[in-house]
Amino acid sequence: MTNQPYGSYGSYGGHGSYGAQEPHVPYQQPQSQPHVQPQAWPGQGYDDPYADQQHTQQWQGQTWETQMQPPVAAAPAAPPVQVPEPAPVGGGEPEPEYGPATLAGNARITDAQRARAEGRSPIIEPGTQPAVLTAVLGLLLAGGAALGTYALLVPLVVLQGVTAAGWFRLNGMWPARQGIALGFLGALVADAAMLLSDRSPGVLLGTLGVWVLLSLVLQLRSHADPDERMYGLMATVVAAALAIAAGGYLAADADAVVAGAVAVAAAMVVRALPVGTAASAVLALAAGAGAGYAVGGMSSEGALVGAGAAVCALIGHRVASYDYPSRFVHFTAGVALPLAAAGPVVYTLGRVLG
Repeated sequence: MTNQPYGSYGSYGGHGSYGAQEPHVPYQQPQSQPHVQPQAWPGQGYDDPYADQQHTQQWQGQTWETQMQPPVAAAPAAPPVQVPEPAPVGGGEPEPEYGPATLAGNARITDAQRARAEGRSPIIEPGTQPAVLTAVLGLLLAGGAALGTYALLVPLVVLQGVTAAGWFRLNGMWPARQGIALGFLGALVADAAMLLSDRSPGVLLGTLGVWVLLSLVLQLRSHADPDERMYGLMATVVAAALAIAAGGYLAADADAVVAGAVAVAAAMVVRALPVGTAASAVLALAAGAGAGYAVGGMSSEGALVGAGAAVCALIGHRVASYDYPSRFVHFTAGVALPLAAAGPVVYTLGRVLG
């Protein structure tokens, strides 16, 4: 189509032309229809009688469409490009950065480290209630020994189980059902072997040797990290050793068991008194020796057995107080370790002095 001048499309009233009309067809306005506002081309000036009306019909505010339509959400910004950090030399993993200990807690450090950083003592003693439980268990051991071997076996088995569980929790390993079960099983095997061998103490060492090898084999089959396997091996061996060593009450003479168990009970009750640490330790040692003397036939042998048992009980009590332990540690290791640690000494002193 050949472009033609704008004026060839027709005009209307001298006000300009319609650019949307068909070519060569002049526009004729019907007489019966209202006047339609013509649109002017840019740059073409003419007087529009409806200019004022046209401007008044323009909406400046929000219309129905703008109120009803939801706003268009902006597109999310693209995440920044993460630059990979270079691997450390030697192929090892980078060391984590540990923050300082705070009162709010820091999961990356132990309770003992947090206590030291905040100026508090990492040693918390079990207190009165565990001491009372230790005294009750000691009296049960003494009463069982006075009644007979099988009566002694019942509180002894309880002592051995609580010892294995308390040692694992004292070392921060929980849950450790396999290690606790292994240590407790070693104690039960040692008890059965002593009953079959007429309470021969040699089976305690034999059972302990076998259990060390068994614990080593089980840890070698573990898929944990080397450090964790070493910690697990040491905790299992020591828990089994303590539980088996508590069987010394079963191998000892009945009089020595009565003197030693009562001495531990008296020493722990006195140790829980609200006095200074040094003073309570001295008083506990004196109470243990006095209790052994009283129940040991008013003899020096009973006093020596009681004093030796009290010393071991104080050592076990101190171990159970270490490393800022929890309440569970106090009611397991805090109860059992004083009695378990005194078992071999009660047997030895009973044999030597008897």
